[in-house]
Amino acid sequence: MTACQNFLLAALPAAVLDRIRPVLDERPLTLKDVLHKPGEPVEHVYFPGGGFCSVLTVLEDGSMVEVATIGREGMVGVAAILRGDGYDPSTTMVQAAGPVCYRMPTDAFGAEMDRRGEFSAILGRYAQAFLGFVMQSTACNAMHSIEQRLARWLLMAHDRVERDEFPLTQEFVAMMLGATRPTVTVVAGTLQRADLIAYQRGRVTIVDRRRLEQASCECYRTATALLTGVTKRAIKLSRS
Repeated sequence: MTACQNFLLAALPAAVLDRIRPVLDERPLTLKDVLHKPGEPVEHVYFPGGGFCSVLTVLEDGSMVEVATIGREGMVGVAAILRGDGYDPSTTMVQAAGPVCYRMPTDAFGAEMDRRGEFSAILGRYAQAFLGFVMQSTACNAMHSIEQRLARWLLMAHDRVERDEFPLTQEFVAMMLGATRPTVTVVAGTLQRADLIAYQRGRVTIVDRRRLEQASCECYRTATALLTGVTKRAIKLSRS
């Protein structure tokens, strides 16, 4: 395995990372791959090394609403950390492809958690931060305007893909934000006319990052601080 691209894994002490390397399967993240489905056993957890995944709540009519995004700062499969019944209540889908992702069987993950060492401490902190992130996203969806929510989502996507231009369809954004496509068309047009983004043929370009942050709500700053704080504490722990 080359230098680890996932922030949580990279923050582990070298001895811990060396111990789990044999059970980490390195593979790419492929656009629209479904990593977990609701009601199905969680057999693997995933540590993205690029791109990002969306955690989606699926309603009875089949519609989906995004409740969280996970990039290289985190892990897909928080249900395995919480050690419940082994089933995930949500769907997790790859929304931006990445060159590498580290897949770990849940039995190996559970065994490592049971050691109650640095791995368990770091992932436990991540689980807490992830819960806070979901709660912040829920509040944002309930209280803030579609313009603010779209700006927040674009900023978080920009952070994860680490480039100014990336694929994005209006149908996808409508599903993620729980809005209609005509509403997304109007809002995206507003951001484009203000020269914050450029949108054409299913691709969006972040034109003015600073002003896009101003157009967002406080939820972007709060959610980002929650997730980056885990990595900072993990690095401090591994060096202590």
